[in-house]
Amino acid sequence: MTKYAFSLLVTFFPLWLFAQQKHTLSGTLYDHAKGEPLVGATVHFDGTTIGDITDDKGRYSLAAPAGKYKLVVNYLGYQPIEKLITLDKAQTFDAKLKSDLTKLDAVVVRGEGQQAVDIRTPQMGVNKISSKKIKEIPAVLGEVDIIKSIQLLPGVTSNGEGDGGFNVRGGAGDQNLVLLDGATVYNTAHLFGFFSVFNADAISGIELYKGAAPAKYGGRASSVLNINHKDGEDDSIHLAGGIGILSSRLAVEGPTFKDKGTFLLAGRASYANVFLRLANFGSYAGFYDLNLKTDYRISDKDKIVLSGYFGDDSMELEDAFKNVYGNLSGTLAWKRAFNESVYGEMSLVFSRYRYNFQIFGQSIDWTAGVYDYKAGYDLAYAVNDKLNLDFGLSSIYHVFKPGDVVPTSPDSDINAFEVDQKYALENGVYTNAEHELSDKVTVQYGIRLSNFLRMGKEDISLYENDLPVYYNSELGIYESADPSGVKGYASGKVSKSFWYPEPRLGISVQLNPTSSVKAGYNRMVQYLHLISNTASITPLDVWAPSGQYIDPQIADQYAVGFFKNFKEEKYSLEIEAYYKTVQNRIDYIDGAELIAQERIETQILNGEARAYGLEVLLRKNQGRLTGWIAYTLAKSEQRALGGDAGGPGINKGEWYNTAYDRTHDLSVTGTLKVNEKWSLGGNFAFQTGRPVTYPNGKFEYNDLSVATYSQRNADRLPVYHRLDVSATLRPTPKKGKRWKGEWVFSVYNLYNRMNAASISFAENTDTGVNEATKTSIFGIIPSVTYNFKF
Repeated sequence: MTKYAFSLLVTFFPLWLFAQQKHTLSGTLYDHAKGEPLVGATVHFDGTTIGDITDDKGRYSLAAPAGKYKLVVNYLGYQPIEKLITLDKAQTFDAKLKSDLTKLDAVVVRGEGQQAVDIRTPQMGVNKISSKKIKEIPAVLGEVDIIKSIQLLPGVTSNGEGDGGFNVRGGAGDQNLVLLDGATVYNTAHLFGFFSVFNADAISGIELYKGAAPAKYGGRASSVLNINHKDGEDDSIHLAGGIGILSSRLAVEGPTFKDKGTFLLAGRASYANVFLRLANFGSYAGFYDLNLKTDYRISDKDKIVLSGYFGDDSMELEDAFKNVYGNLSGTLAWKRAFNESVYGEMSLVFSRYRYNFQIFGQSIDWTAGVYDYKAGYDLAYAVNDKLNLDFGLSSIYHVFKPGDVVPTSPDSDINAFEVDQKYALENGVYTNAEHELSDKVTVQYGIRLSNFLRMGKEDISLYENDLPVYYNSELGIYESADPSGVKGYASGKVSKSFWYPEPRLGISVQLNPTSSVKAGYNRMVQYLHLISNTASITPLDVWAPSGQYIDPQIADQYAVGFFKNFKEEKYSLEIEAYYKTVQNRIDYIDGAELIAQERIETQILNGEARAYGLEVLLRKNQGRLTGWIAYTLAKSEQRALGGDAGGPGINKGEWYNTAYDRTHDLSVTGTLKVNEKWSLGGNFAFQTGRPVTYPNGKFEYNDLSVATYSQRNADRLPVYHRLDVSATLRPTPKKGKRWKGEWVFSVYNLYNRMNAASISFAENTDTGVNEATKTSIFGIIPSVTYNFKF
């Protein structure tokens, strides 16, 4: 660690010398009504080139020589602020901006819209969506869905209807780091993907990093989805909620501790069970979740924040199975503004993902899960108006429980057993700088040093020639090797360690006041692996750490892009091209057995992946009609060679499509404000069908018909497309009444497209002919939801 710390000090110490004897003005910008921090607001001194853009906490910092300035604050959809500042010492100025819903003049009609693209920052591949904008997007069964909203962005796809995960730039679902107030969310789905676990009433918005994620983030190879709970109102008690067809929600927020803090409490629950039981269906499905956030201002410089989430799903099919799964997380943070230039945050985080599966016919009860205990500290230093530095470190203690199987009846054929728990410690230290070299060139550079320790107590199987898998040349298949011995490690003893540097680099060159080109390189290392042979994240997935036989995934991504605002930022255009490679991407041998597998290394082969593509995002940010058009042309492939195990590898060692490869992906999203009462919304989605493996023939053996198959993922499901529409009615509230309500009428899949979730093949016993059967999840679904605020 000493040599790395020294090298970082040598790298960044000269930059500190840029700090001049200037005075700093800093502060935080909030939404006046909701108390949420405003991300991406512009702050500058009028008549100068000194300015800043608020970060994900709503913070800004300006440094300038002593003098008198006019401070100008702008944020699209809000009333601007102008204030005279006498800068003779370091100062703080916080402000709450009021919404400007109907700013009318003789020529232009403006309403609440989206932020124009930031052409100066080197950050690429990042999309930010506010909670308000998410709520305007039509969703299945009228339930606002954060995960479905990001699937409408370029470079982001799903694995089909009802899938609660997402894929970014050709990456797998497990390669996405999903954070809720810093806590890892391992499964983002309610009701097997029909809804997401994130309640839009409880969050302030989302940040999705598809490419060069800031150096503070690590642990996943594809993307980072950062979600934060909103701050509670600080003026009075407020209620908000909604009543839908299958679920309802309620949120309450307000001030606490004699106006020294705020709180937010939100909950959702579904009542699909009621309808199923009334219909004597014999099955049920449902979910509930709770969100909590509270803060307390200890002083003008210190604040403590506590937040948490708890959610559970339950589904039972009569006489078949029962599945219960859920997430639990809690975050305790101490935030301190040391002065106008230095801001620090220390956090303690706990998260748990647990799932249980019962198979009635076989009398099996299986429970598994993963537990994380995390501590971290982040420090931000605004050196001057041209240089910002970030430092930090974190440590996560992982506990993996692959499976505990218990028979539920005396006549069960299953004996009780427990797969050994696995333990690991994941550490990271980072530094990052955003440096304005000139009026036209800004660079962002940093490095993250990550370390992963596989720890005992654990018994690790040993194999002849260190090969847990070997190729049987006579049968032409890969088989599991039998252990030749066992090596035990005591509790806390390190069995395997990894060290990796993860450099990040980005540059932005401003071509003119409205456009720029950007380029970047990003390396991310992923030490956890999702053990699943399904294309999407399911409640039955098992997570496993890197170790003796499984190496970390190492992703390198290169990107270049063109960014432009035009028509006075009414429109914005973003074009990005990327190329990504992933080392040590595991794949599964044919016939792999993954559930409750004690020796998972005997079921996998090491491989590699690559993805490349072109993304286009055209947005209309202002006016009565706002929205975007997103298009992605992409390719995602992987391969697994035999290596030391011998043989040709999977698919004869050739590159083949990943299950999440989509050649074309188009989405169109729009919101039209008709008048003060009515607004309309709609989105259209089109994408190339998901890769699958179809049978291409059959042969007869002992009066049995045996199918033969094409190469892995060589075929595709039919093209997927649908159109969703919505209409929102906001009655004029009565004077003097705080109650505000709205009716949302929506139709999911307006023209009733029966998109294929899967296609199965079987022989017709009467005719002897093989037949294909298409399975679809959703047709047309109308819904109505009543939302209210008080």
